This record gives sequence, structure tokens and C-alpha cells, in this order.
Amino acid sequence: MKFVTSDHSLDLNIEQLFVAGWTGRNKAAVDHHIEELRELGVAPPSQVPLFYRVSSGLLTQEKSIEVLGTETSGEVEPFLAQENGEIWIGLASDHTDRDLETHSVAYSKQACLKPVAKELWKYDSVADHLDDLILRCLIHEGGKWTLYQEGTLSNIRPLADLKEALDFGEKAGMLCGTLGAIGSVRPAREYRMELEDPALGRKITLEYDVTTLPIVS
Repeated sequence: MKFVTSDHSLDLNIEQLFVAGWTGRNKAAVDHHIEELRELGVAPPSQVPLFYRVSSGLLTQEKSIEVLGTETSGEVEPFLAQENGEIWIGLASDHTDRDLETHSVAYSKQACLKPVAKELWKYDSVADHLDDLILRCLIHEGGKWTLYQEGTLSNIRPLADLKEALDFGEKAGMLCGTLGAIGSVRPAREYRMELEDPALGRKITLEYDVTTLPIVS
């Protein structure tokens, strides 16, 4: 998969892909969210955080994805990749099937493609101010763009801790968790996402749209 950095293009061969779940830094908030989902029929995680292994083929840089049914939604997340000893940070969406989530979170993570931005930054270039990076997601609904998620990485477990817990290795990629939705978790047809670095005055952006396929029986 081809990416661009500040000074060159980069071809990464990601062979193992993980989605980190339940990564909120506020334990009380995570526990509350687990109880909310339990009431909706979603089984609680076996441990916190939890790393879901999914097919590396789910990563896509296409501008459009196809999903089955109307109950899917995206989540803005920092993305880590490692190859040849170098760690990179970027931006991805953990697009998830919410209907399937009530049956199995692991299955729901495997059901949809995971859009990823084409730009990466060196992890070392942001390591000293990771908590200040801003995640942002807007969705198109009601004929306008609506702020859906926004917050700093200080709301997510430190990425260094996630890397260590997973034993993050060569040719691996990881979506590192997300922020709560403003309003409710809900589907959308179009997404605009950002990872902003206010200290260095730069952004990584990701845009994609969703085509819904009918469920037939």
C-alpha cells in the first residue's frame, strides 16, 4: 500500500492488522459505555483494552466503500504502522457493522473495509506531543456537514502503551481507538476526518463515502 510522507513516497507491506477496542483513558467512562452496550445486547469485552485481529486486506485508500445494509458507521482513529524498524502514524476509520456488533464485536470489525489516509508522519516527530493531536470527524446529514467526533488523543490510552500491550511488530498496522460520538452513534453516507497537529501546523485528512447494498434473502 502506497503512502506519502513529508519528503518521500512510502510503500508499506502490512501483513497483520489490528483494531484496538475499549481504549478510552477514563476507566469510569469505558465501564459506563460497556454497560450501555450490554443493555443493547453487545457482550462485554474479555479484557480492556482488547485487540481484534482482522484481515489486512480490509485496509483501503479508495474514496468509496460498499457495505451490506444500512446499520454501519465510521469512527475516526489514529493509525500506526511499522516496517523496517520505523513506526508511522496516520489516520483511519474503523467502519463497523452495528447490527452484527450485537452478535459479535469481532465479527463486526471484520465485516467492513477500513479506509486509511494516504499520508503518514514519523511517529518520532509527534511522540513528545501525542496527547495534543486532535481527531475530528464530520458526517453529511440533513444536507449539511455536522461535527460527529472531536477531541485530543489525551482521551485515548497512550499509543506507546497500546504498542507495548500488543507487542506491535514488523509489517503490522493498528487502528488505535476512537472518541465518543456527538449525539448518538449513527450511520452516514459521507465522512470527512482529520488528524491535526497544532504544534507543527499540519493535518492528515481522509474523506470517503458509503454505498449501501441491499440485504436479500
